[in-house]
Amino acid sequence: MTDPRVQRLAKVVVGYSLDLQPGKLVLIQSPSLAEPLVAELVKEVLAAGAHPRTRIVAPGVEHAFLSEASEEQLAYLPPFSLEEMDVIDARIAVHAADNTRELSGIDPSKLRLRQEAHGPVMERYMQRSASGELTWCVTAYPCEAFAQDAGMSLSQYEDFVFRSGWLHLADPVSAWKDFSAKLHQVKDKLEGVRELRVVAEDTDITVGVAGRRWIPADGDRNFPDGEVFTGPEESVTRGDVRFSYPAIFGGREVDDVRLRFEDGRVVKSEAGSGEGLLREMLAVDDGASVLGEFAIGTNYNVDRFTKQILFDEKIGGTFHMAVGAGYPETGSSNVSALHWDMVCDLRDGGAIYADGELIYSGGRFVPEFSPDLTPPAE
Repeated sequence: MTDPRVQRLAKVVVGYSLDLQPGKLVLIQSPSLAEPLVAELVKEVLAAGAHPRTRIVAPGVEHAFLSEASEEQLAYLPPFSLEEMDVIDARIAVHAADNTRELSGIDPSKLRLRQEAHGPVMERYMQRSASGELTWCVTAYPCEAFAQDAGMSLSQYEDFVFRSGWLHLADPVSAWKDFSAKLHQVKDKLEGVRELRVVAEDTDITVGVAGRRWIPADGDRNFPDGEVFTGPEESVTRGDVRFSYPAIFGGREVDDVRLRFEDGRVVKSEAGSGEGLLREMLAVDDGASVLGEFAIGTNYNVDRFTKQILFDEKIGGTFHMAVGAGYPETGSSNVSALHWDMVCDLRDGGAIYADGELIYSGGRFVPEFSPDLTPPAE
């Protein structure tokens, strides 16, 4: 019997996040492990009068390809990849895994080649999303591998996942709409800011945000959600940042990442482990070492690091940055095959200043700047 919270998740993603309309073509991408959620998503897409197209990936397929493919095969982009990105109206991506370390033994240069090859698809995806032609939502299905990475039992992790999306509430959609109204107030204030400076342990970094659009992430693209983000000015970022948590790419962890920016570009990169992968990815293309996103996590039901960026970038009391592609709708012009999020905790003495004024301290916006963003308990 399907967990009723899984059914509720499918209803919220299709009805609230995507607001799916009749006649739309919807691509659902998922590992086979998440079939219970995929089945519920298909039912909800059909109930909305839209057309589902599923792409299910079996365990081991990605590892087999990356292990055995030649450089020519890694660099090949099938023509239908771009054609599909042109014709779909909506995309749902489900995250789940049998083994989150599946790609840990793959040569970083192979990951780089694969990422470069899919650059045109990423660019088309960003363009159509920015224009409003394509809607999308990324969500997750609780599984044993994710629970183990988070240091929880499966039952505990299921509760964490569903509470992160406020699916324990009788009416989660109403709660998200109330939260959205508050987040829009934060967005409106941030759009009047020219520069943001973040200060924390081993971190003092400034980003330019003048004239950039801020996006209040209220459940329409990620679910669960909870952040405000923008695309910083490409040539302004300066200073040092040390990320509190491992940066994860293809199941590989890069620990203790430290980046130095000058004139908008990474000029120094270090890591406690995985430094080779970090430098390979920063060299994917010219835009990979430029900041494409700056964001502040605002979901206080996501209260711990789990090694899943869908949740970790939403942790209430953190900020994150992504090197690589920026979202054009924010005003970012940075193009790259890479978009790699990295998270820094601000709950222990961190602060954010907007044009020299303190707006964020100890993991929360100051009351003068923002309404209380704590979600409802029940």
